[in-house]
Amino acid sequence: MELIHRNLLIGIHDCLQETFFEDRKYADKVIERLLKSHRKWGSEDRRVVSEIFYNIIRWKKRLEYYMGESVKPTNVYKMIIAYLLWSKTHYKKFEEFDGVKVADILTKLKKGTVPTKAIEHSIPDWLAETLEKELGKNWEKEMVALNEQAPTVLRTNTLKTTPRELIADLNDENVEAFTIKNYPDAIQLAEKKNVFLTSAFKDGFFEVQDASSQKIGELLDVQEGMRVVDACAGAGGKTLHLAALMKNKGQIIALDIYGWKLTELKRRAKRAGAHNIEARLISDNKVIKRLHGTADRLLIDSPCSGLGVLKRNPDSKWKIDQAFIDRIKGEQQTILQDYSKILKKGGQMIYATCSILPSENDEQVKTFLENNPDYTLIKDQKIMPSEGYDGFYMALIKRNA
Repeated sequence: MELIHRNLLIGIHDCLQETFFEDRKYADKVIERLLKSHRKWGSEDRRVVSEIFYNIIRWKKRLEYYMGESVKPTNVYKMIIAYLLWSKTHYKKFEEFDGVKVADILTKLKKGTVPTKAIEHSIPDWLAETLEKELGKNWEKEMVALNEQAPTVLRTNTLKTTPRELIADLNDENVEAFTIKNYPDAIQLAEKKNVFLTSAFKDGFFEVQDASSQKIGELLDVQEGMRVVDACAGAGGKTLHLAALMKNKGQIIALDIYGWKLTELKRRAKRAGAHNIEARLISDNKVIKRLHGTADRLLIDSPCSGLGVLKRNPDSKWKIDQAFIDRIKGEQQTILQDYSKILKKGGQMIYATCSILPSENDEQVKTFLENNPDYTLIKDQKIMPSEGYDGFYMALIKRNA
């Protein structure tokens, strides 16, 4: 039995309030601020707080069933207690918190079963319907995987080191890691650690990047000296991988509609020693038009529902709805149509998402190819969460010469 101190529970409570009720803030930013404001907490306390916080977000719908009501600002402690009882994690004198009575919760817990699949997997009803419709009988297997805790995977920055050397450097700082078969630049932590405090991170030897995400850079097959455009670069995770694969030779143009993301990209590129990246803000359509027909390789890491990465972003399933997915599918097709013109004739591009829905993935590619006969699909790849890492889709497409 694990005893959780009162001040830790107050911290979890406040984080849940922010995530669910105060401007619906992103969970990773909320927990990051909490831990920064309690620097005296030990590593075990920090681990427990993070784990309970994310698990309560992950299992929100199921916990609401045990509670007998939906979570409201006034009963967040009741949800915490429901989780602690369900997971058999207890703390001293929990009756002190809001006078919550546990009898009704225990009665439902003793039943052992829940009435619907949506409650069992803790997802909105609409999402259960969508997943079943698009994935068929496999949808539950994927939801089981998405409700697991995500492993921490690093991408070795091969501009500065090798996976073996990185493992040795991290081991010197009491961080145990191991290589992953068929992922040449990836290493996985044996257990969660704050790797951002390590000298290896400060020296730019790695970036945190899921193993599935690393497959995208490999598939694009960039070569030294090429001109490459990353059309939805964001903060540059995949851009930096491309720079390493190109050994800093050639040019990468990183585009995004958000200036603050490109600022973060530049900071990360400096730390990584990636010198062949030029960041450009998409301030209007002219930015894209000026690049028409200029890229040997093009990466379109498209905006998407993010349903393939729920294990690391569990709060997102409570922030989206079917209308959002319908809207994002329209944006995906527009981006494909507009940005694909950046590619040279004879060049290759990747359309990628971190979604597991066919309607965002191969169906989008099929529609694009039907409307653009001068482009041909070379190959595509679906990586499902049940395979161990994040869910991703990537299609390698050639613009015919």
